[in-house]
Amino acid sequence: MFTGPAAHWIADPADKPESYGVYHFRRTFELPKQPQHFVVHVSADNRYRLFVNGVQVSSGPQRSDLMHWRYETVDIAPKLRDGRNVIAALVWNWGAHKPVAQFSLRTGFLLQGSSAAESVANTGPLWKVARDEAYAFEPVRVGGYYAASPGELVDGSKFPWGWERPDFDDSGWAAARQGVAALPRGTDTYGAGENWQLVERSIPPLEETPIRFASIRRVEGAKLDTAPLTGPLDAIVPARTKVSVLFDQAHLTTAYAVLETSGGAGSSVALTYAEAMVDAQGRKGNRNEVEGRHITGLKDVFRPDGGRRRRFQSLWFRTWRYVQADIETAGEPLILHDLHGIFTAYPYRERARFSSDLPWLADVWRMDWRVARLCAHETYYDTPYYEQLQYAGDTRIQALISLYMAGDDRLVRQAITHFDLSRIPEGITASRYPSNLPQYIPPFSLIWIAMVHDYWMNRDDPEFVRSFLPGVRGVVHWFEQHVDDTGMDGPLEWWCFMDWAREWPAGVPPGAYDGHSATISLLFAYALQRAAELEDALGEKTSAAHDRALAKRLTTAVRTRVWDGKRGLLRDSIESSGFSIQTNTLAVLTDAIPPSQQRAVMEKVIADKSLTQGTYYFDFYVHEAARKAGLADRYVELLQPWKGMLDLGFTTTPENPEPTRSDSHAWSAHPNYGMLATILGIRPGSPGFRTVRIAPALGPLKHAEGSVPHPRGDIEVRLDRESDHGIRAEITLPEDLSGEFEWHGHRAPLHPGRQDIRL
Repeated sequence: MFTGPAAHWIADPADKPESYGVYHFRRTFELPKQPQHFVVHVSADNRYRLFVNGVQVSSGPQRSDLMHWRYETVDIAPKLRDGRNVIAALVWNWGAHKPVAQFSLRTGFLLQGSSAAESVANTGPLWKVARDEAYAFEPVRVGGYYAASPGELVDGSKFPWGWERPDFDDSGWAAARQGVAALPRGTDTYGAGENWQLVERSIPPLEETPIRFASIRRVEGAKLDTAPLTGPLDAIVPARTKVSVLFDQAHLTTAYAVLETSGGAGSSVALTYAEAMVDAQGRKGNRNEVEGRHITGLKDVFRPDGGRRRRFQSLWFRTWRYVQADIETAGEPLILHDLHGIFTAYPYRERARFSSDLPWLADVWRMDWRVARLCAHETYYDTPYYEQLQYAGDTRIQALISLYMAGDDRLVRQAITHFDLSRIPEGITASRYPSNLPQYIPPFSLIWIAMVHDYWMNRDDPEFVRSFLPGVRGVVHWFEQHVDDTGMDGPLEWWCFMDWAREWPAGVPPGAYDGHSATISLLFAYALQRAAELEDALGEKTSAAHDRALAKRLTTAVRTRVWDGKRGLLRDSIESSGFSIQTNTLAVLTDAIPPSQQRAVMEKVIADKSLTQGTYYFDFYVHEAARKAGLADRYVELLQPWKGMLDLGFTTTPENPEPTRSDSHAWSAHPNYGMLATILGIRPGSPGFRTVRIAPALGPLKHAEGSVPHPRGDIEVRLDRESDHGIRAEITLPEDLSGEFEWHGHRAPLHPGRQDIRL
């Protein structure tokens, strides 16, 4: 990391370092000629944007915690020039308004050259700073839990326009206050660990791509020529005028809002962002409809100062399908040059593909991929609009989508590591991390174990997986301590969320708090079985044997104590008379129900509406259990709710069945994994994906084809029915990958390269 003379963290000398604020930092220096390379390391608390001679070159830092504070490494040489240069940074601290996912020590900015040659740019007393008095932050009031960034109020008359350019006069700015030196993690004097513990960025920079609205759906107030507003052209709002313009992106997106104006001193432009319009009762209905509906949600307000070509860009990205601009002018007209977005997300590339003879599956594929992208930024997000928090339950599904559709495991590795770092001394992980407000959902700790197992199956990376075995043991130990003499889990602490089932208060199944929840006991067995596989393969034979025996004890106890012979199903707890999809699905996945009975149980799970129903999130486990029970050919049938989403105008998958708070939850995007892993049947045949097993389940389809990225190359599959039971498969495997093809009990070996199979 740092090899040159040490830089120091800097801040505004006049401000309280923990308070909210927006700051501009500048360092002007001379170069005899443009260098070939000029590498710097940069970080900030809370966030920064870095400019060189007026051009943005970096933003960050990658979100993490104080003990693993990230820095970016950037070669800024292409933006430098002979003579005078300026490096400028926009830094902000949300203060009390900071998102729940944002850790913070105090306001600070750091830039250090990678060697003595770049040390002229090191942060210290030669840097200048000015607090930006134009900004204020406003809390967001929306229906439901909100944990993301605040609204922004920007007074253009107080903004230091041109501050990032070399010709700006900063003579009135103060010298920055020099703080502690920049030190890599673990190198503080005497191991104090009292400041930011710096570690290198582990993921690539986020994508930033300009995007434009698809249409204007409504104009209210003054007459206005709206056609120019969809492009970078001028539109004039007369003096003393109020006008409201509703823009439609045509699909949900995550983007920075960009507004460019001239004139209009004393005017205001309020931008309100929403996933959907709502009626007078607050209902969303069809997401394409705007008639008789209004907008509500997160809002930014920009007040132009009357200058020419003033550009407002939100500090943090916004999530929207609809944006309403409410404009009010004072004594002079306002020229709206442009309003658009800069799309941002993790830079995934869609490598997988899927197509079939059922057209609406392609629409589901696009919807699922879009929400998977919007819910992946510097971490995975449960929802980019409301929370922007990385929850283990969501993340397991998102990680599988990432591996199968993009073949990119960097965000997956980071997420697994984040949850391990979040563990408390008792052993369990936090439910979500990073999070400055601790929250614990013990069942999500079990899902984390399954996530480690998923990675082990899909990536040949045993040493990385081995590093999490102590964490796995910690989670197992916590749950094992709660097993009582019934052989099931007794009363548990914290929030024992399993699924947003309407019959379960706060999503908690019967017996979680007073003991003997079959649902949670079975999820514990599910995690134990996967932990045992990991431990066995990585040399922890004693732990593996212990976990298998404990899983068997749990499943036997559940089967003995809550099986209802008349219903042919398991009750939700010893004391409960209720039956749920969740409990019986987990019983199939863990073999608490013998294999000979699993098909009958899953047919009831699918058909019996008197059971406590699952949500889109838990359908992932239902679909996996149906496949295990021999019902994989019903997979397309099970995707009917996703077809219903399309009919309601969804462009991303929602959190729950209607009515839903969030229209963008990637935990509901698992059908893309299922199309590849169940319909095409492409799954690891052995740990590390060293071999492949292809066992397709076409159901009603006559044709399906696609590909899955593998670390060695793409796995290509084309399937065509030749009769009710016959199939022709054209399969291409990458070099050094072999495996097996299975169709209705018949098997054929697979080798690298192209092969045709008829069964």
